[in-house]
Amino acid sequence: MSLSTWPIYGHHWAVDLLDRGLRAGRLPHALLLAGPAQIGKRTLATALAAALICTAEQKPCGHCRACRLTAQGVHPDVRLVAADDSERGREGVLKIDQIRAVQREASLAPMEAPRKVFILRELERANLPAANALLKTLEEPPAQVVLLLTSARPHALLPTIISRCQVLNLRSLPRQQVADALIAHWGASSERADLLARLADGRLGWAVQRLTDSQAWEERSRRLAEARELPRQSRLQRLAYADELSRSPAALLPTLTLWASWWRDLLLMQQGCAAWLRNVDLADELAREASRFDPGQVSAYLARLHAAPTQINQNANARLLLETLVLHMPAVSSA
Repeated sequence: MSLSTWPIYGHHWAVDLLDRGLRAGRLPHALLLAGPAQIGKRTLATALAAALICTAEQKPCGHCRACRLTAQGVHPDVRLVAADDSERGREGVLKIDQIRAVQREASLAPMEAPRKVFILRELERANLPAANALLKTLEEPPAQVVLLLTSARPHALLPTIISRCQVLNLRSLPRQQVADALIAHWGASSERADLLARLADGRLGWAVQRLTDSQAWEERSRRLAEARELPRQSRLQRLAYADELSRSPAALLPTLTLWASWWRDLLLMQQGCAAWLRNVDLADELAREASRFDPGQVSAYLARLHAAPTQINQNANARLLLETLVLHMPAVSSA
């Protein structure tokens, strides 16, 4: 059997599982695709939606009207539901009105396809009323409806929601697979592809965005520059920075991830493991900085950074957490 018609790079085990379930007519009414941000959850959900309503023998064919409209996001029987991020600097919330709209549409017969498919993105961003409303639909789903849910933080979902879904946990892709995809399908140079593959940590979507979106790449450069400068700033300057960053919830986790990548690379450089660097474009600066920090302090600070996302997901006060992080940064050696 060939899975080449699925527009998915990597995650072959998941595609194979879904394809076999589709051909056997045994796909669940609700599926939860879990995994890190930009790992490919929405891409896989969209491909599955197309496969569910594709009119060709080999599904999804990518060419029939159903596949083309689904890929364009305009098929009348495939609905994408996501939190509203229109308010700059704030992470949107999936609200109960959106779930009620899904319930109303789900009760209607499909317009063209044999079924209706709803893709609910980043379900961890649903507020409690919305989550409870969705639970009712999961408990008594209409026969012609398939719900495809995605979440980067499944532990933040109601256990009752998870229990009513089949869960697929998408895993990070091998670094070389990410690099090869960037070269073959997005025209990246070998050097650029290798750098992005190292930085992506197995997230092809992240790598593609940085390759094609100059603003996203500039944001990475700016945040890393700030991380490198903070240890040299006064306590008041650090606290002011923490206050400013705490007011941008959507930037918080990506920024902490970048900080962790810098300090990880610095520790690797101190241990003579330069071959394992992620920020290879900053190798020269990392080599210079390695002697200016105590390895023990760097290691302890990395532990703090790695614990921070869990604390944020558990609703820790973002400003207090950031203040602690900036005040406990490793000290620059006076030598």
